[in-house]
Amino acid sequence: MFQLRWIWKNLKGYRFSYIFGLCLVLVGSGLTLVNPMITQRIVDQVITGVPDASGHLVRHLDQLVPLVIALILATLTRTAVFYTVIMLCERASQGVVRTLRDYLYQNMQQQDMDFYDKNRTGDLMNRLTGDMDMIRHTLAWIVRVILENVVLFVGTIVYFLTVDVVFTLVLLAITPFIYVVTTRFSKRVGPLHRDSREKLSDLNTGAQENIAGNRVVRAFAREDFEREKFDEKNRNYRDASMKANLLWFHYYPVIESLAQSLTVVTLLVGGLFMIYGRLTAGELLAFSSLAGTLANPMRMMGMLLNDLQRFFASSAKIIELYYARPTIVNRYDCVEKKERFSGRVEFKDVSLKFRNGAEVLKHISFTAEPGQTIAIMGNTGSGKTSLVNLIARLYDATGGEVDVDGLNVKLWDKSDLRKNIGMATQDVFLFSDTVDGNIAYGDSDMSEEDVKYYAHLAAADFIDKMEQGYDTLIGERGVGLSGGQKQRIALARALAIKPAILILDDTTSAVDMETEKFIQKSLRELSFPCTKFIIAQRISTTKSADKILILKDGEIVQCGTHDELLSQEGFYREIYELQSDGASAAQGKGE
Repeated sequence: MFQLRWIWKNLKGYRFSYIFGLCLVLVGSGLTLVNPMITQRIVDQVITGVPDASGHLVRHLDQLVPLVIALILATLTRTAVFYTVIMLCERASQGVVRTLRDYLYQNMQQQDMDFYDKNRTGDLMNRLTGDMDMIRHTLAWIVRVILENVVLFVGTIVYFLTVDVVFTLVLLAITPFIYVVTTRFSKRVGPLHRDSREKLSDLNTGAQENIAGNRVVRAFAREDFEREKFDEKNRNYRDASMKANLLWFHYYPVIESLAQSLTVVTLLVGGLFMIYGRLTAGELLAFSSLAGTLANPMRMMGMLLNDLQRFFASSAKIIELYYARPTIVNRYDCVEKKERFSGRVEFKDVSLKFRNGAEVLKHISFTAEPGQTIAIMGNTGSGKTSLVNLIARLYDATGGEVDVDGLNVKLWDKSDLRKNIGMATQDVFLFSDTVDGNIAYGDSDMSEEDVKYYAHLAAADFIDKMEQGYDTLIGERGVGLSGGQKQRIALARALAIKPAILILDDTTSAVDMETEKFIQKSLRELSFPCTKFIIAQRISTTKSADKILILKDGEIVQCGTHDELLSQEGFYREIYELQSDGASAAQGKGE
């Protein structure tokens, strides 16, 4: 099967130790058969005795000590062998899982926005944890136990055949029934485990969303609603898991009864054969001991098939992530540019359509010269964020061309392009790190003085008032900071890499007017040349821009400077008048 071939491919580096461990399974399983054989000789030759030429029973007491020593040595050797097997298999499985997890994480880092639009965070986390552990369990335990049981079963049958063929055939007559039962179980349990896996993914996703959005939950007093949602997902997962497990319990009594019947058959048939002289007491004792060895593989077959179905369900999810490939990649003839970009950006009849068919940008054309400030305004859903995302190739245009420094962004090396672009996104994300670590995220070697300088440019002087200053640990996603504080740290982070192109997506929406004025002044007086794209809804933010673009339904409906747009009917003048009236009303109320 493909999953097994895929596992073998990823065993590279651990194949020798793993195969050596499986070879030792053969040795250990063979040693399991040695004890009943030695016991048989002790009973027949020492305890019962062997008839001599005259028919008298002769007990070979001189063999007792060597046979007992051999019995002890076989037991100790078997224990040591299986200990080594477990260590080798566990080491290989842990190594493979670590390698796979590293690869999957790196592969996820290479994915584009479309990948994260389609995959839920909780599901991805479940693949990296629960599904990966199922692969480890399969390599460390399932494969080993299957091999061990096959060897024991075959070895036991061969030994039985050497002693009494008829007795062996009587015992084997039960095995076809066990095969039929386990085959039917395997076919039915597979879909149930896949369904259980999907329900677990829903559960993890719901929990992750609830934890990440805990402030919103509390703000709307929806704790009871979220508890009910989680309880429903939890109940669905429980029901799916119970359905799969109950199916196993439905078949388990049949499999167990058939396996245990071997012991009964051994005692009945073996007793009769001993009475009629076909078996010795030692041989019957060996048969009785090995009957359990023969029954155990049959007993475990259902459980192993159950675990294998879980493995196939989990590995299918892992393989899907393993072979996921981004649609936005470097071309074979991509251009590398290690020096700083000049920052010239040109949109040439650009359109963008998502895979669901929604056309978010239509025939966008404009030019931003190096050092210019381009302001972008428009109603919610007009395509503002999608437009700036095309510059950094977070998405690729489906029509037209986006040029940076005179070259299509698709021809630039992605890493070189993005290193020249600083972004402060609408959805501010801060890492669970210090304030210093968050600001210096783009350059870990940045000096403390530079960190403070860019924090000052972003009006983030509030950091100095924190108890531990720049060494203050920020909670997950910036918990403990206000919206404006998070925005200013995100702005400082974007400025700290001294980008040739700076993209600010509604970055000052949560700051007061005075702070915004300071930030605007800082952006105009940057110590490095920078082309700025600013998405905003405040006229105070956009009025000093070299060019203002007004978007509506993915199209540019107005373009010009502040004065030019005020002289025209349309969205910009309406917003200006609305905000001017509001400001005047607030000023009059204050007086």
